[in-house]
Amino acid sequence: MSPHTTSTPRFLDAVRPGRTHWLELPPHRTSVRSARHAMHARLDSWQVPDEVCANAVLLISELVTNAVLHTLSERILCGVGLMPDEHFRLEVHDGDLSGRGIPDRRPGLDDENGRGLLLVREIAESWGITRSTLTGGNAVWASLATPL
Repeated sequence: MSPHTTSTPRFLDAVRPGRTHWLELPPHRTSVRSARHAMHARLDSWQVPDEVCANAVLLISELVTNAVLHTLSERILCGVGLMPDEHFRLEVHDGDLSGRGIPDRRPGLDDENGRGLLLVREIAESWGITRSTLTGGNAVWASLATPL
């Protein structure tokens, strides 16, 4: 299954149609790379400054990684939208119907993994999690300011 744009999102498109982009991905590790490339290409086409683009790509990479590694999803939806208040909103919707949410990890000094949401907390202006009306699973979002 290859990534493709989906026409059914409600969260971002309801706010600003035409300034959003959605990608549907399979729950494979290779999807993280696909999400990074698609995000970079879309933000580049919107002429987003390099530093903001790099931060957005890092955020989407961490959110998709969490969805791939920690949920039982058949598909993952990734969205980005330029909001009217000059913020980007990034969303990753998984299909995990377990209701577990996202575990609160506190990695040790020698742990090689478990720092993704710590990066999200540091880079994003705000972030959160809610139930997805698109997939029934988790919708994890992050907001990032952009000087356009």
